[in-house]
Parts: sequence; structure tokens; C-alpha cells
Amino acid sequence: MIYVVRHGQTDFNKEGRIQGRKGLPLNETGIKQAELLRENLQHIQFDYVFSSPQERAIQTAEFATGMKAVIDPRINVFDLGEADGLKKEEVKLAGVTPDPSVYRGVEDVHVYLNRVFEFMRELEAEHGEKEVNILISGHGCTTGSIGAYFNGVPEDGNITIYSSKNGEHKVYDFKKANV
Repeated sequence: MIYVVRHGQTDFNKEGRIQGRKGLPLNETGIKQAELLRENLQHIQFDYVFSSPQERAIQTAEFATGMKAVIDPRINVFDLGEADGLKKEEVKLAGVTPDPSVYRGVEDVHVYLNRVFEFMRELEAEHGEKEVNILISGHGCTTGSIGAYFNGVPEDGNITIYSSKNGEHKVYDFKKANV
């Protein structure tokens, strides 16, 4: 089974800021969320733990499992470019992402999805037929992308419908993927 976790709360989350690669570590609430996640997942013996390179995701993975996470840059957070850290209501959007014609350095959505899907295809090729438990710790965009891997990309492209809230998880099974 695949357990996809969104990191616990940070001060940027609390302040209503969009958070990318300039993100912060977990705050007190985020640590409590990760500890609650550990309680909720305590009956699961994880064979593998993967994380985005962002500190908040690593902290969440390791608090939740007690295991050292394998860092994979393909599941790094969507690069928000110059919009990183701005208040949500201040950001000019193009769909659900910051408008790249306004903010330099905003990652292309298709490039982002391709790199997350590449990670998932590799994971599925290696472990898809095995009875293993894998935890993947990331971000709202990561949980949304992995949800899209299993359920398909919505017609409007809005993968955030599959995203988890801070400190929450979703469970998927490679044997039931729609890809």
C-alpha cells in the first residue's frame, strides 16, 4: 500500500502564505500533527519511506514512521518562483498556480506532473506487485499529483482536488491504479 502524507503545519501555512522551496520547518502545531499521524499509522510496518527534500516533509516522514526517509528530488514541492512566501490573497493566479507571466521562476505544471509521475512509475515498476507498505511525504501538490497518478488528471487539470490537508494522509494501491 502507498501512504501519501502531506507535511504538518508551518508558520507559512498558519499565516496563509503559499509555500514552496523557501518553506519553513514544522511549527508546534505541525509537530503535533506529525505525532498524531504516527499514532494513526502505528499499526503499519513501513518497508520504505520517501520524502521531498523540504525539511517540513522530512520531519513529518520521520516523526510519523520513526524511520530515516530516502530523499527524492522528483517529489519536491512545486516551484512557486517569485510568488513563494506571498499571502494567498496577494498572488495573481493562472488557474491554480501563480501566473508565470507575473512571477519569474514558476515551474511548468506539466513538467511538475511528469517528474512526480516518473517517480511513481519507477516505484510501481519496482514494488507494484509486492506486498509492501510505502510512505511518501510531501506537500499539497505532491499529494494531489499522486492522487492524479492513481485516479487520472481531472479534465480541468486541477489536481488539488486530490490534495491532503496538513498532517493528513491518503492510501493508494498500485493494483488499483488507473494509469
